[in-house]
Amino acid sequence: MKKLYRYPDKGYLGGVCHGLAIHTNIDPILWRALTVFSGLVIVYIILWIFVPKPPKEINAKYYKD
Repeated sequence: MKKLYRYPDKGYLGGVCHGLAIHTNIDPILWRALTVFSGLVIVYIILWIFVPKPPKEINAKYYKD
């Protein structure tokens, strides 16, 4: 099972939408639009606080750019 992490270096604010995109295989732009237009900003802030950053091994896998 995949764990949910946030990727602050890849995202615009806290990297929560990018982490959700990796976790669900859905484009991060769709997550951002859903967050902004559906009023999930409070949920985003809560996830930003409680979702951890990835360990260095996983971080290196997604930062090969």
